Amino acid sequence: MPGIDRGEVWLTDLGSVAKIRPCLVLSIRPEPQDRVLVTLVPHTTSVRGSRFEVAVPKSFLKSGAFDAQGLVTVAPARLIRKLGHLQATELALVEEAVKRWLGLTT
Repeated sequence: MPGIDRGEVWLTDLGSVAKIRPCLVLSIRPEPQDRVLVTLVPHTTSVRGSRFEVAVPKSFLKSGAFDAQGLVTVAPARLIRKLGHLQATELALVEEAVKRWLGLTT
């Protein structure tokens, strides 16, 4: 899966219902024995003010937030083009929201 790294934001085809939208790559690169899949956090412009939404202002994103409740795993072929990447501190904010959603916080 060359060229797809954790912390990158890709325009992604999530299917007819979920549309094409920016998504943050959350997963690491798979090893040869692993399934070749990518886990993503979708970006939405329909913000609800949920504790699981993380707004990260970037020039390549419309106003909105990454939605930790919308986690999705897809084949890399669904990723259309790289839009940019998040800094480590920005990625950490999204990771915290995902941990809250999955009950992984202490």
